[in-house]
Amino acid sequence: MEEKRSNASPESRGGVIVRTSVIGIIVNVLLAGFKAAVGLIANSIAVVLDAVNNLTDALSSVITIIGTKLAGKKPDKKHPLGYGRIEYVSSMIIAALVLYAGITSLVESIKKIITPEAADYSTVSLIIIAAAVIAKILLGTYVKRTGKKVNSGALVASGSDALFDAILSASVLVCAVIYLLTKVSLEAYVGVVISIFIIKSGVEMLLESLDEILGRRMDPDFVKEIKATVCEEPEVLGAYDLILNSYGPERIVGSVHVEVPDTMTARELDAIERRIAGNVLEKHGVLLTGVGIYARNTGSDAVGAMCSEITRIVMKHEGALQIHGFHADEDSKTVSFDVILDFALKDRDAVFADIRSEVEAAYPDHSFNIIQDFDV
Repeated sequence: MEEKRSNASPESRGGVIVRTSVIGIIVNVLLAGFKAAVGLIANSIAVVLDAVNNLTDALSSVITIIGTKLAGKKPDKKHPLGYGRIEYVSSMIIAALVLYAGITSLVESIKKIITPEAADYSTVSLIIIAAAVIAKILLGTYVKRTGKKVNSGALVASGSDALFDAILSASVLVCAVIYLLTKVSLEAYVGVVISIFIIKSGVEMLLESLDEILGRRMDPDFVKEIKATVCEEPEVLGAYDLILNSYGPERIVGSVHVEVPDTMTARELDAIERRIAGNVLEKHGVLLTGVGIYARNTGSDAVGAMCSEITRIVMKHEGALQIHGFHADEDSKTVSFDVILDFALKDRDAVFADIRSEVEAAYPDHSFNIIQDFDV
């Protein structure tokens, strides 16, 4: 999921999520009741499993509400960055419930294949199933659109799941029509298909939540926007090492390194760091807890030529993405810089060792402080 900020305040965002989830609970409980009744009367395993799926969706909405309420707690001494990550935990619980429902449904469907029972559909049951398809399409569209508006991964997932449920319900309806026309029962097999898709949905939700908890790469466009804001300061010659940590959908904390002329004073650096942090918070809602400094050499053609040559040596290696933070102390003949290597490299350490060897061979009278940086 791409990390974006919503324009709603935490209070209004939570209210929207709760209200949307309540609507989802009401609709899914009603659908589950109608479908369960139809499935039991018609002796249809596919319809009963579809009802169970609706009940799972309702339970997921309940967990979403609880997670949103807990995540909205104010920061305290124990959790100074708030409780926003509880939303990711609630998503994992929902994923576990979906997986359980899918596995249970699969087992029951296989039993029906082994010991088939004839179904008995009525006109009323078909009308109810058709109405459920329409209701799911409307609910899914509404929930997904609202989720995107307030940046709620749980709502977006619920909306997508509802739209997919509409397709599954439609397949049950088609199965019923085929049975009425040909007396060929495909219910149990459709139940297997539904179960597999439910399991697939649960696995995807689980992996999505794990990605958020582990800390995945932020949306590249979002990162570029923040770096562009940082570089709006005239003295900033480049922005690097932007690290962003999500403590919930509405709380992102980060740090960044900026390259500035080595002639700037501590007072000037302090002022620019404060302006950068303020601008990023105002424009992007990201709290920069640290603005590090890379000093770029000024007034030395020799250092400029050295930087160009070392950049050439580094970038000719496969997997070398960037060199930054270059600084040379001409008095002590000490050179420092960072090298970013692609994660796709099979042996990043070996490539880094080759780079270091070649650079040191090119400038044997200098000592080097080279850092292998991450592609964040």
